[in-house]
Amino acid sequence: MSWGTELWDQFDNLEKHTQWGIDILEKYIKFVKERTEIEISYAKQLRNLSKKYQPKKNSKEEEEYKYTSCKAFISTLNEMNDYAGQHEVISENMTSQITVELTRYVQELKQERKSHFHDGRKAQQHIETCWKQLESSKRRFERDCKEADRAQQYFEKMDADINVTKADVEKARQQAQLRHQMAEESKAEYSSTLQKFNHEQHEHYYTHIPSIFQKIQEMEERRIVRIGESMKTYAEVDRQVIPIIGKCLDGIAKAAESIDQKNDSQLVIEAYKSGFEPPGDIEFEDYAQPMKRTISETSLSNSRGDSKTELKFASKSKGKLWPFIKKNKGAGPEDFSNLPPEQRRKKLQQKVDELNKEIQKEMDQRDAITKMKDVYIKNPQMGDPGSLDHKLIEVGQNIEKLRLEVQKFETWLIEVEGRLPVRGEQARRQSGMYEAQNTPSVNNCAQDRESPDGSYTEEQSQENELKMMATDFDDEFDDEEPLPTIGTCKALYTFEGQNEGTISIAEGEILYVIEEDKGDGWTRIRRNEDEEGYVPTSYVEVYLDKNAKGAMTYI
Repeated sequence: MSWGTELWDQFDNLEKHTQWGIDILEKYIKFVKERTEIEISYAKQLRNLSKKYQPKKNSKEEEEYKYTSCKAFISTLNEMNDYAGQHEVISENMTSQITVELTRYVQELKQERKSHFHDGRKAQQHIETCWKQLESSKRRFERDCKEADRAQQYFEKMDADINVTKADVEKARQQAQLRHQMAEESKAEYSSTLQKFNHEQHEHYYTHIPSIFQKIQEMEERRIVRIGESMKTYAEVDRQVIPIIGKCLDGIAKAAESIDQKNDSQLVIEAYKSGFEPPGDIEFEDYAQPMKRTISETSLSNSRGDSKTELKFASKSKGKLWPFIKKNKGAGPEDFSNLPPEQRRKKLQQKVDELNKEIQKEMDQRDAITKMKDVYIKNPQMGDPGSLDHKLIEVGQNIEKLRLEVQKFETWLIEVEGRLPVRGEQARRQSGMYEAQNTPSVNNCAQDRESPDGSYTEEQSQENELKMMATDFDDEFDDEEPLPTIGTCKALYTFEGQNEGTISIAEGEILYVIEEDKGDGWTRIRRNEDEEGYVPTSYVEVYLDKNAKGAMTYI
């Protein structure tokens, strides 16, 4: 099967067909190019989408992404970013391996095609020239033959005419002979030209044209093979990224499997836990009869007058209504004292970490300036070393200010950690690792400061109340007879009684209960005849006597 033998007379159609083949190749190149543009656009849109939903740094939204479901979402966004990168790889590989290569090949193909058809046209022009020469020789031979016949006929006519002179007859005879000689020469030339044309024609149709058409056929077949290879490459480029895309999808699935609803629920507890116990029931006050309060029914003092009674009742009621009091709006105090103990500790620790990072940044800047100054000293042409002294002083002042800030917040942090009910020193110092470990701190609802909803009530804390009634405590403890013992208690944690009216206890210590918790979170205990006061109910395990009123066990 050869175009040279089968299509020897289809030069024009072959020229059209090969041009069509190049057009098809260029169309395929355009298709691949548009596909790469789509991949780039798709990858860009995926990256923008991933960036759009990434949490903003140093924002409240970033804090929300500590939950496993949010972390899984972040992982999904990161995987989608990698997924977009694979589409960029597809675009790059298709451009380099298909578009660029085929574009160069098309230029080479056009040049080769042009050369082959130029040779074909040249061969056609040659055979056409040979044909014209043959026709010219043939016409000359025909003309000479006719002239020779006419000369012969004229001679015979003259020879037969008796009136013609002998000279005229001889002249006619010579003319006839000359014409016959010219006819013979034309015949010989025509015969030679004919043989030459036949040879050239044979060479043209059996050698030159088959060779040229064979080259054109090979060129066309290479084009077909090349476009097939490009299509195969097109598929391979996609197939090469499938494993990586699969890993991206596996990463998304793994992130989804890592979601732990129990852990997220625990994080909610840690994020919003106030450290207080729910308020107790409000006692019924019967105003129809004179009120007779016993000493044990008061929460903080003996209530000797109406003013003290109203004050204590108001304090107790406010304590019990904490969950229903609205939060105070506006900027909070610098030491976060408006927050519950656990939340305050976390905020202070976070502030200390931020300040330490700023100190490290300033120290790095100081080191860089110092190195630059050394370079200026060694190479004065690069700059004046003295120009950096002001900057070094400024950085040093910033470091000193930040260190003072760190000391201030660490002091508050130590104070808060000292008041938190934690088991042992290791648990006491776990605040620095709180976020990294994601483990709940041991907290038994310290109730010596804030309200459960995360805000202060009108009196801000029970410390204020205790300070307001410090003189009442002194008078009561001095004047009253010792209260009877209604049970015993065991200290679960160490408590430093720094406020007036409170008493310090050590973990594991056994003490006497002289007044139970009336809903305000405090229990009155006695160590000996001279030492008694209030401690947080959550710090002790109370064992009331069975015959005591309302006897129950607090754990």
